[in-house]
Amino acid sequence: MGSQRLTVRMESAEEAVVLELKKQLEDEDLSPEQKLSLLNNGINKALNVAAVQTDSSVLTRVKSWLYHAGVLSHCVLALSLDPRRLKGNWPAAATLAQLTSSCCVGLDPGEHSKAFNRLFLPSVMDSLLSLASQLMRQAECLSLFRKVMDSVSWLLSGHTQLTTQVLSSVHYERIQMCDDVTVALLCVQLWIQTCTASRDFLSRLSDDSVLLLLNEAVGQLAVSSDSAVGRASVTLILLMANQLQLRLQPLLLSFRGLDNLLDKDWRGRGFDQDVDQLIALIQSDRGMMSPSQVSTERVRAACVIQAAWRSYQTRRRVKSLNRAVSSLQRRYRARRRQQQQQKEAQQWEEELKYQVCVRRQQARRAFHQKQRQLLQLLPPDQVQSYLQECERRAAVLIQSFWRGFRERRHYNTHRHTLRHTRTQQQAARTLQRAVRHFLQERRAAKAPPITPFWIGHKGLTDSRRAELKTQVEDYIAVHPSSHVSPEECERLHEEVQLLLLSELQRGEQRRREEQRMEALLAHTHTQLELLRDAPPLSVVTAPDAESFLSPSGPIAARARDAHNAMLQSSRLPWWRTLGEPVDMSTPTHLQDLEAEFGGLFVGGSAEVRME
Repeated sequence: MGSQRLTVRMESAEEAVVLELKKQLEDEDLSPEQKLSLLNNGINKALNVAAVQTDSSVLTRVKSWLYHAGVLSHCVLALSLDPRRLKGNWPAAATLAQLTSSCCVGLDPGEHSKAFNRLFLPSVMDSLLSLASQLMRQAECLSLFRKVMDSVSWLLSGHTQLTTQVLSSVHYERIQMCDDVTVALLCVQLWIQTCTASRDFLSRLSDDSVLLLLNEAVGQLAVSSDSAVGRASVTLILLMANQLQLRLQPLLLSFRGLDNLLDKDWRGRGFDQDVDQLIALIQSDRGMMSPSQVSTERVRAACVIQAAWRSYQTRRRVKSLNRAVSSLQRRYRARRRQQQQQKEAQQWEEELKYQVCVRRQQARRAFHQKQRQLLQLLPPDQVQSYLQECERRAAVLIQSFWRGFRERRHYNTHRHTLRHTRTQQQAARTLQRAVRHFLQERRAAKAPPITPFWIGHKGLTDSRRAELKTQVEDYIAVHPSSHVSPEECERLHEEVQLLLLSELQRGEQRRREEQRMEALLAHTHTQLELLRDAPPLSVVTAPDAESFLSPSGPIAARARDAHNAMLQSSRLPWWRTLGEPVDMSTPTHLQDLEAEFGGLFVGGSAEVRME
């Protein structure tokens, strides 16, 4: 009787601890650090109280209370927090992961077993793998990573249905892709510990899960070169063969070339006995297979490859479908927004036109009303003359608008033709200039070169020079100059040298003058070409007028005087020009300019004369 009372008191104490922990967790002001510390202390306290009891069912009831009270759900939420919020609290998170996995093994969910197995346990495993993936990236948290992987192993030993989830988890794939040898070794040791802790672990797995686990071990043998990882992978495959026996034989045969890989890469690493045993196992399984089994195995392998390829195509098609749908929606929204804007702009334009029409009508009515009022103020004999004057002004205004419109249309029509004509004229001048330059170069090439008088004749050889020297010496010997002294010869020589030097200097000056004259002529020709192409004043523009401005002061003064003279002559009354015959075709200033340039036509016209 006393022992029963003690048991009831202990159960009430354990339940009180769980309820107090639940009440404390309901506080929303708790920070992540406080929540982790509270969960670790509370669960440890509840488990320690249950561990004191000799009855093993008490521990099971405590775990069930923790689950039904929602404490374990708080643990999952705490483990699933953002890594930035867990930074600095990795030890507490690893301890909480160990406590959570321990509570999930040996728990009796009761009537909630379906939700516990399908929803809660997968969430616990996902949070553990996520925490392990985060700890893997921290170089100083290797011991904590080992602790979390031990928690995963403990949870797998109690719930084998989570094996497929672990092997296909994104977090576990990230852990497998790590290049650290220690992480790869811990992954393989995870499965070795799980298989060793539970002898029936592999037997409760499906063929797909066993194949995934076998693929993990073979992948480590193919990728890693570390001896410890290779020994652990071979040990795992042998352990699976020992527990599964005949069930593993067709699965091993799907890995073609595994025996050659073991023979070439893993001999001489210190575990040759295990390697030989595994090679013998593979080869014995291959010898036991009949041709029908080999054919069946090939068909199954082809089906697996086709299924993988179809799943890959389906995933890619779904991704592209999502992008296509989002793109279609975005274009549809943009099109609808554009149509709405166009509709609003059209409504605004129609409203503006309506307002303009209304205001014009109001202005017209006000004008007519004012006109009627003014007509009432006029004497009767002046009304008709006033109306005739209004009609005349209206006709003049209409005619001016019509003439302006007609001239603008005529200008726009002939502007392109004029521009095309000017382009043809410029092209013709360019071609003429190029042809003249070519002809000049060809004439210069055909003409014999002019040798300067102070340079010896071209083609004078040494024999000819010696012959001429001999003739000169013979002439001097026959006609000696006895009456010319050496001093006179030196004086004559110096005079000849001075004359030659002066002649060379004058030749240099002449060349400079010729170059300056050529430059002036070229500039003059350019100006004359611009004058020939000058457009008439009716179509001249501001850039065209600025192109005829001369930087020379005398030329600008002469042009200004000529322009002023033309303006003065145009302003003279008609009776002042009776005694002077004036040529209306050519103005006076143009006649003076033509006289200066030797009869050259100066000024613009509709027709430009070409050379």
